[in-house]
Amino acid sequence: MQYYSFNTYLQDKFGERVQKIPLDAGLSCPNRDGRKGKSGCIYCDLRGSGNGAGTRYPSLKAQALAGMKFLSKRYKAKKYIVYFQSFCNTYAPLETLQAMFDEVVKLPGVVGLSVATRPDCLSREVLELLAGYTNHLMVWLELGMQTSIDKTLKLINRGHTYREFLDGYALAGNYPLLLCLHVIIGLPGEHQNHILATAGEVARLRPDGIKIHSLYIHKGTALEKLFNQGRYRPLEQGEFIGLACDFLELIPKETVVQRLTGDPIPGQLVAPEWTLRKHETLALIEKEMGVRGSTQKTGKQTA
Repeated sequence: MQYYSFNTYLQDKFGERVQKIPLDAGLSCPNRDGRKGKSGCIYCDLRGSGNGAGTRYPSLKAQALAGMKFLSKRYKAKKYIVYFQSFCNTYAPLETLQAMFDEVVKLPGVVGLSVATRPDCLSREVLELLAGYTNHLMVWLELGMQTSIDKTLKLINRGHTYREFLDGYALAGNYPLLLCLHVIIGLPGEHQNHILATAGEVARLRPDGIKIHSLYIHKGTALEKLFNQGRYRPLEQGEFIGLACDFLELIPKETVVQRLTGDPIPGQLVAPEWTLRKHETLALIEKEMGVRGSTQKTGKQTA
């Protein structure tokens, strides 16, 4: 394989398949509740980039157990990472955060905790709380970087600057947590030079993990309005594949690639249609890397 996949990483660590269970804790975001803004990022829907499971189950424990049942049947998985995915999962009082983490981390088979949040929603107290779980769990902190370009961050209504992202990343680096950065390929106004600049920053920062998202348009988002007005054109599949390969060639070979495309909800997707064909896109990325004779970070393969 031309890149260091999350499945490979987990297999190396645990000696068997480990599956992530996405959870919705029902939290909010400072870019929605008025602290930083009220409309959120232009691509974020009412589910907060999650699965909306918080409205279908009575508790986090019920969500986790349902996920275990499904993943055990589909993949024969016996070990799991509980993944707090929706909205901003460090944006609540410390007692609330501890209660929601404690509700699921001791369930049978749980070997990891992953918490997605914004870089401007971190505090020493929260990071110390998360660090406390590292004694018996693999703990990932996932930070939304999206891009290193301030002009783009403003355009997508992100609500923080790149400097603020760097401050949050540096603070988190003081704790024994595994850090995973989220970036998006295909943001409005960005071209190859912008994406390579962001890849260069990821290479400089050397995170433990990276998630590369393809930008898709969900119903009810500000991005949908731009698309309908003809002010935004999503990438074609081939364009995304080329840019994803460009990105992979620059990031450190020890950085785990947790994701290489997006996961739109079929009934909510406006465009582009190809983002629904995840396995096809992943296969085409591997094929393109093979055609180029390149791998993650090492660039062109040498004999």
